[in-house]
Amino acid sequence: MNFITQFQKSNEYRKVIHDLIPGGAHTYSKGDDQFPEQAPAAILRGKGAYVWDLDENKYLDCSMGLTSVSLGHAYEPVNEAVRRALEDGVNFQRPSVLERQTAEAFLSLTPGHDMIKFAKNGSTVTTAAVKLARAKTNRKLVAFPGDHPFYSYDDWFIGKTACNRGVPEEFSDLSLTFKSTDLETLKELFVKYPNQISCVISEPEKSNIHAPTYLKEIQEICAKNGALFIVDEMITGFKTDFPGSIKKYGVVPDMATWGKGIANGFSFCALTGKKEVMELGGIRKKGDEKVFLISSTHGGETISLAAAIATIHEFKTKNVLQHNHQIGNYFSEAAKALIQKNGLADYVQFVPSEWFPMFIFKNKENTVCPGMRTLALQEMIKRGVLFQGVFVPCFSHEKAEADSFMEALGGTLEVYQKALEGGYQKFLVGDVAKPVFRKIL
Repeated sequence: MNFITQFQKSNEYRKVIHDLIPGGAHTYSKGDDQFPEQAPAAILRGKGAYVWDLDENKYLDCSMGLTSVSLGHAYEPVNEAVRRALEDGVNFQRPSVLERQTAEAFLSLTPGHDMIKFAKNGSTVTTAAVKLARAKTNRKLVAFPGDHPFYSYDDWFIGKTACNRGVPEEFSDLSLTFKSTDLETLKELFVKYPNQISCVISEPEKSNIHAPTYLKEIQEICAKNGALFIVDEMITGFKTDFPGSIKKYGVVPDMATWGKGIANGFSFCALTGKKEVMELGGIRKKGDEKVFLISSTHGGETISLAAAIATIHEFKTKNVLQHNHQIGNYFSEAAKALIQKNGLADYVQFVPSEWFPMFIFKNKENTVCPGMRTLALQEMIKRGVLFQGVFVPCFSHEKAEADSFMEALGGTLEVYQKALEGGYQKFLVGDVAKPVFRKIL
């Protein structure tokens, strides 16, 4: 195997980008502090399951645009739909006809949800859902699992994280957290704050960690206490099922939020919900007080709508979900076997999943170790796999790609074994990658 060692243009890029863009990227998960030093600083292009960096190094892509690319980079049927839309113009003074087509196409997938609102990022739609819940219930408080990583960059969520600088306590005090693994903690919130909680928002599942009854139990708790239930399908949408976990588990929440995966990487997010809730953001109920929901110049931009329609068509006609799950299961079996073969099951914890296989890296003391994790990332990248600890199956991944990952993982585990004995510091170049949500830089 030829190791990737040339990062000259990436290093030049790093020298200037932080003077131009705070954080060096437009989502913190893509920042330099999330990767080892020997990693690409920026991507030049992508095709299928692969990407190329500024130095023309080629990598197998594992997270596929932070899980947003469900079919593959530069996937031709989506690109063709985008080209057709581009020729007709991308933004108008009145709505594009594609807005109705996209709304009908998406709502046909979500039984029990009658209306939809488009946006450009996930934070916009989760915040809009919280606003609707507050307007519907005339309550101020919102509850969510404190052990889930991200729902929004807006104050109602960020104020409850370690990165709460700039958020007044008056805002963050309106948000409450519970443990997703212990719904008694949610029930306790409703006892402590009777008739004050407007809604509960939660991801539906995390790499098969949640039991199948999780969503229904939360729904029952909300209904009993007069709160609305919002399911955040930002990660799970078009991955656990088609369109997502609410279909998989037969649950109809008051609202659901969607984004990654539904337009193959194009900027398209959505809020769906029941008519009696969503209509609050409308303009037809004369005499009612107006709820200013989502108002976005670019929410109906045509190329992203065309990409969403084309992606939905591909999922409907080509058994995309079945393919992705088959690859995920094949990958999971191979990874589990390889880790066990190398005698590292106690130190490289693998969470199998058909849609989001995940690795957890530990040290010799059997505790989660950022240094060992960064070393694993470095060694996988050196072997041509752009890796952050997860593998997100997409339609362009075949068994050959899973096998290539395992080849790289085999070499990485050899280095990992040595680092367990001698310390990762002997093998890691540069600093340890840091968590996104941290108090101190």
